[in-house]
Amino acid sequence: MGRANVTASGMSRVSRQIELLLVENVESLGEQGEIIKVRPGYARNFLLPQGLATLATADNKRAVERHKKNIAELQAKRMSELQKLADSVAKYSVTLEANANEDGHLFGSILNHDISKALKSAGYAVEPDQVRLDGPLKELGMYTVKIHIYGDIKTDVKVWVVPAVKK
Repeated sequence: MGRANVTASGMSRVSRQIELLLVENVESLGEQGEIIKVRPGYARNFLLPQGLATLATADNKRAVERHKKNIAELQAKRMSELQKLADSVAKYSVTLEANANEDGHLFGSILNHDISKALKSAGYAVEPDQVRLDGPLKELGMYTVKIHIYGDIKTDVKVWVVPAVKK
């Protein structure tokens, strides 16, 4: 079960550890759902009373495995939906009107929130922080703008900046 340690007096004592299942993330021990081994005193006096861990029974282990499986399925479904969003955004092009002089220089500039607003109005849920511009767009023309959807899911969208129609 445990190994015997010999103390200064020459007597041996058995060092025991118990298995616990972490309920919360605990710095230097592990993350929620992990099974850890700690000394009984640490478990009895700190982890269990604070509600940070519970005994690692067979039922608790099965419940954690089911929960991890459900989380993995939900994550896979979400990643699939985000990939579909990226694929459909790649096929779309944004047209933004802006006031410009005869040389094509804008009187203002096009920013990431302008592109996000245009994508949202077209039915694509893209937030301004997902639009990656090297800098504001200050001239008329066609630009390829990077969209960072989530994690490794990235795409490009074509942005046309055209002169505003004068009324």
